Amino acid sequence: MLVYNSTLNGFLNSVESNIIDDEIEKAFVNTVANRVNPNEKRSWRNSMQYMHTLLNSSNIPRNTGVAIEFVVPPTSKRIDFMLSGYDDEGNHSIVIIELKQWDEAEKVDSMKDIVRTYVGGAKREVTHPSYQAWTYAVLLEDYNQFIQENNIDIYPCAYLHNYTIDVDDPLTDDIYAEVINNAKLFGKTDNHSLKEFISRHIKEGDDQEVLYEINNSPLRPSKSLQNSLSEMLENNEYFTLIDNQKVAFEYAQDLARNSYADDKKRVLIVEGGPGTGKSVVAINLLVELTKDELSSFYVSKNSAPRDVYSEKLKNGSRRNIRNLFKGSGSFLNAKKNQYDVLIVDEAHRLNEKSGFYSNQGENQIKEIINASKTSVFFIDEKQKVHIKDVGNKADIELFAEELGAELHYIKLESQFRCNGSDGYINWLDNVLEIEENANFSFDKDFNFDFKIFDSPTELDNAIYEKNKLNNNSRVVAGYCWNWKNDTRDDSTVHDIEIGDFSKSWNLDNTKTWAIDKGSFNEIGCIHTCQGLEFDYVGVIIGNDIRYENGEIVTDFNERASSDRSLFGIKKMYKEDPENALKEADIIIKNTYRTLMSRGLKGCYIYCVDKNLQEYFKKRLNNGNVNE
Repeated sequence: MLVYNSTLNGFLNSVESNIIDDEIEKAFVNTVANRVNPNEKRSWRNSMQYMHTLLNSSNIPRNTGVAIEFVVPPTSKRIDFMLSGYDDEGNHSIVIIELKQWDEAEKVDSMKDIVRTYVGGAKREVTHPSYQAWTYAVLLEDYNQFIQENNIDIYPCAYLHNYTIDVDDPLTDDIYAEVINNAKLFGKTDNHSLKEFISRHIKEGDDQEVLYEINNSPLRPSKSLQNSLSEMLENNEYFTLIDNQKVAFEYAQDLARNSYADDKKRVLIVEGGPGTGKSVVAINLLVELTKDELSSFYVSKNSAPRDVYSEKLKNGSRRNIRNLFKGSGSFLNAKKNQYDVLIVDEAHRLNEKSGFYSNQGENQIKEIINASKTSVFFIDEKQKVHIKDVGNKADIELFAEELGAELHYIKLESQFRCNGSDGYINWLDNVLEIEENANFSFDKDFNFDFKIFDSPTELDNAIYEKNKLNNNSRVVAGYCWNWKNDTRDDSTVHDIEIGDFSKSWNLDNTKTWAIDKGSFNEIGCIHTCQGLEFDYVGVIIGNDIRYENGEIVTDFNERASSDRSLFGIKKMYKEDPENALKEADIIIKNTYRTLMSRGLKGCYIYCVDKNLQEYFKKRLNNGNVNE
């Protein structure tokens, strides 16, 4: 999406008139957001002076197209500076320039293509500038139909106009050689080299022709992206479809193809309990529909499933596919039918409002249906674990009807987690008093390893032994211990303390705790494991759920103050105690139901409340709590 655009001559005149930052701000407000951060405006003023000095003294044609803050569909990523024109053979050519105001940086050996620098008031790990520029070029090539059909060449680079690149500089270390080869890196003293780089690729101006064509081009996945996804999925056993997973996959695929052909809006609701394969179907749909040249994206509110499944799908590939995975608030300002297919995993976690402060828009369900020709909602209403979770069948049906979409339904019946037995989930519903059913006793035919430990240390040791096999077992806990803000990247600081046992919450310096090697030293919470699965899960059940006077009771006061899933419940309790207790009871019970159903082969538990511990033991042994 074009924000600021002009010819090189117009850009130079605006800088000389000291109005370039005002012009960019006006264009930004008209196209992207209703306000501009003052710091961002200052950075525009500063960086554009450097670009003026660079380009004014070059032989680049004055009718070359200039775009600033170009928004790259299908993301909200913005290209700092882009030039368009013709090369020496008369072919369309684009130069992308990622601008940085850094004056220092450090290499990071432990993470690929990552550096450390001072941004946002502190030293942080960020992507290498060349990597950033290169990924923008890949995004344009992957999704812009005009670029694909016209074989337009894109030349990315990074320009650090305040940074002197020294001999043996950390930014040019050998570990970054590959990415610098993909996008050249220029520093404070490299103006002559950068001018040569631009002049080599833009010999004639195009009066912004290519910029306009790119801006108005439909979204379409490239052949290169299609082939890469196919290779990733091929022989990836994690995403193998079984039984009625295959039925749901084919049904959803057929609906999407029909919508693409007849331009009718369709909505599919896919119901399924824990482990029925909702995410497996979702990822297969993402790959297959992308192969069909449909602009398709995986959507979830929680970032953990997006981060983990994108890594699992990549399976070691160098290809960046992270932009196929989008947050549920990404469609606030989307146009009608902007996307062919939106595949919504964990739809029960959708919010009513979007935006950083959850105060924009009408409803995320409505935004998603509006933005896509076909929307597929994978849902389990018993997995509502946050006070802001509003995803439910009734609202999906309501907005589908309002927006004129055909409604379709399918259910994933079989229980693939828990060794193929849905009896365990039913027993769990009964034990937690979520739902009365016939599974009062734990049946050995469940073929599921459920154990109760008398200490958290014993539980941790048992899961540690399981994790040695394939790094696919984790310990999680109810959110009853505060997560210390100032030590969220230090596993030596222990947040959870129970007697002699202590451990850190999962760290804030990784997005893939569930699959990281070495992450067993941290304990996961509902927000980092919902939507994911392990071979074995160990669950520490906090004091927010207890067994008292012959029944399960929940207590929101035992939740940690750092937990946002019940934020506002105390205010609600003052105004409407009955409704507040009911809401908290649902969320707390659903949280433990979700945690205790993350294991494929087994679940081990420890209860802080000893009465609850004994209750589980009796229900596990014979179902009779009175003996």
